[in-house]
Amino acid sequence: MSVYTLVIAASAIVILSYFYNILSKRINVPSVLMLIVTGIIIKQVMNYFNVGRIDWFPYLELLGIIGLIMIVLEAALDLKLEKEKLPLIGKSLLVALIGLLAATGFAALIIKILIPNFTWIKAMIYATPLSILSSAIIIPSVSGLAQLKKEFAIYESTFSDILGIMLFYFLISLTGDQSSGEAVGGFFISLGITIVISIVASYGLIYAFQNITTQVKTFLLIAILILLYAIGKMFHLSSLIIILVFGLIISNSGIFFPGFLKKTLKQESIKSLFHELHIVTAETAFIVRTFFFIIFGITIVLGSLLNVQVILVSLLIIATIYGLRYALMQVFFGKDIYPEVYIAPRGLITVLLFFAIPKELQVADFQNGILLFVIIATSGVMTWALIRANQKDVGYEVLEMLGKDSAGSSINEETGEQKDH
Repeated sequence: MSVYTLVIAASAIVILSYFYNILSKRINVPSVLMLIVTGIIIKQVMNYFNVGRIDWFPYLELLGIIGLIMIVLEAALDLKLEKEKLPLIGKSLLVALIGLLAATGFAALIIKILIPNFTWIKAMIYATPLSILSSAIIIPSVSGLAQLKKEFAIYESTFSDILGIMLFYFLISLTGDQSSGEAVGGFFISLGITIVISIVASYGLIYAFQNITTQVKTFLLIAILILLYAIGKMFHLSSLIIILVFGLIISNSGIFFPGFLKKTLKQESIKSLFHELHIVTAETAFIVRTFFFIIFGITIVLGSLLNVQVILVSLLIIATIYGLRYALMQVFFGKDIYPEVYIAPRGLITVLLFFAIPKELQVADFQNGILLFVIIATSGVMTWALIRANQKDVGYEVLEMLGKDSAGSSINEETGEQKDH
């Protein structure tokens, strides 16, 4: 293919993704699901025209890492740490943590029993990506929900991403030469180091960038954050925390810069930096998310969905996902748990972590179709729930209007005229 063909194709995909976002808000079907289907169609077209085989994994991995950073940063910039929201944040954290651990345990049990050649630790490693909520799907999909439900979904999915990644690499560390005690101790030491580095780096970056007067500085800041993330990963740190902490500090500067520290801030400069960063992260996350799910769709082998083992394992994992979620929601929120009980899609993090499993821990008997089945099914369930919620909201609005009309006016049966009371 010529360079111009690739440019045309890339431009067309971005334009199509933009319209998918608009359509998604109207019909409540996640735009990423449309992107995956588009990728599958593109693959069939490529096969028809005998386009040579392309190794998509390096591109998928790169897009996944950048997308993960942008999505977490975008979510952190939207999180406001206000006193009245602390109970909601606490519940979101607990639901995300308990849900992740319980779902991982049950999924690992299913994998170990039904798929040969799995040890417990390998089953847990494979189960973790399947147990993490996808903020890449949830955040753009819940914009139509009530404010509290939307905030809960954003908090929970963000916490699930971060905790899930930490759990995944913690489990991998347990397979090394160290004893379990040493591995656990090393994990918490690295976590503490990461938090300290995150706080120091965040304050340092904010103080430095508030004094930069040049217009081109937002991408410089993002480049530094990505650099810190990559260096942290090389030293086996939970470096996604760096991104989260920076986003929280700059979006809640009033809390993190109290007293005399507040006087050192240039408020207008910080507001401008926050605004520019918010726009750039949202736009970048959109682009990266678009190409990630398109490429993921291209890599899908549809025939794997017809495998009996794939169907059985996937359905059991999906059943445990919603069973556990229903129980958790009942405990923490009581009866008002719809539609969020069904908002549990798997996506970008699931794919990214699955491909990050070290070669020495990979099990050939595990069918990749399980990954695809769970992603499509959980996204489909969320779509159905959001459509139902939207229909109910419309119904309530109509009933409310009718109620007001009947309370405030009457119809003259003879003339058909409406009289106000």
